[in-house]
Amino acid sequence: MRKIIALEFVSLDGVIQAPGGPQEDTDGNFKYGGWIVPYFDERSGDIMQEQMSRTRALLLGRKTYEIFASYWPTHESAWPGINSATKYVVSDTLTESLWDNTVIIKDHVVEEIRRLKQQVGPDLQVYGSSNLLQTLLQHDLADELWLKIFPVTLGTGKRLFGEGTMPAAFTLMHSEATPRGVIVANYERAGEVQTGSF
Repeated sequence: MRKIIALEFVSLDGVIQAPGGPQEDTDGNFKYGGWIVPYFDERSGDIMQEQMSRTRALLLGRKTYEIFASYWPTHESAWPGINSATKYVVSDTLTESLWDNTVIIKDHVVEEIRRLKQQVGPDLQVYGSSNLLQTLLQHDLADELWLKIFPVTLGTGKRLFGEGTMPAAFTLMHSEATPRGVIVANYERAGEVQTGSF
């Protein structure tokens, strides 16, 4: 069985927004694009390279897919193997592949993702894809969360956990702080929420 692993850059107040630059993702008049840059250091880069080196299959929303497809096909030296990885893209508007090895998921999204998880194959990494991420969290489809938590609050933007997130417990698998204060925390799904009293 394959895992779905969500990799997200997140602010202290829970915002996930494409962080590459001021113009990369301005949905909702978001004006803080590039917010990861002041906190990104050599250790952050090493962690990203290690996580990206595991990529053999991607599960992406349409917007993230289009951003990736416009850049990565000609920059594979920075992400070895990305062009040969299978890209599953969830979209009801995309009509043709923009990148080699793309599979478009249009209908019965939740059922199709469940079917993918049951197959033998590489784990599915989700980068960004905020709308798709909400679907995964609502239907208990995310097996691991690999978060990079940045020491900044942004106030507005797309949220890591939105309306309808399913109650779930997670186990911390790995954590560390980078020299510039980014907390790297990898969580694995761990059953139901447990409660108690003191």
